[in-house]
Amino acid sequence: MSIAFLVTTLVIVATPGTGALYTIAAGLSRGARAGVVAAAGCTLGILPHLLATVTGLAAVMHASAVAFHTIQYAGVAYLLYLAWQTWRDRSELTVDEAGGPRSDLEVIRTAVAINVLNPKLTIFFIAFLPQFVSGSADPLPRMLLLSLAFMLVTFVVFALYGWVAAGFRRRVLERPRVLQWLRRVFAGTYVALAGRLAVEGR
Repeated sequence: MSIAFLVTTLVIVATPGTGALYTIAAGLSRGARAGVVAAAGCTLGILPHLLATVTGLAAVMHASAVAFHTIQYAGVAYLLYLAWQTWRDRSELTVDEAGGPRSDLEVIRTAVAINVLNPKLTIFFIAFLPQFVSGSADPLPRMLLLSLAFMLVTFVVFALYGWVAAGFRRRVLERPRVLQWLRRVFAGTYVALAGRLAVEGR
């Protein structure tokens, strides 16, 4: 497992998308435990994307260089789209003050649904796994290993988001510009990753 893969994974996971924002909101509104539970739910929500893409992608890589490059440039286009969407995003965190406590199961169910419906995850597997397994005689085991690593990083980063949000609740709510600054940094990082993916060979 390369450092490049771990760095790329960290950047993708750390980008404040729907799953990260739900985990942060859970930490802000209900404390550190809810943030960690939400992180676990978002991680479980990755499984359908993994199962739906990894097997088929392994077959595509063996079959056709044209298919590989089509997938590659689709990934580039989507990363640029994500950069644009992230840059333009002006949404704010909302905290449920009156909703009362929610069960762990309910938090997990919501978090799973959020990530199951997140197309960024499918694009991650399609766009990035090929460049880290190209040249492997049997890419499927390596894809599964990298996918599990992606899930582990997701849980750790999201749990950290929820824990920090719980600890700095007042400061986060009083400084919404901080979240906007983070979005702009990650938008620039998406552009850089798109450029890297565009020049990768098979």
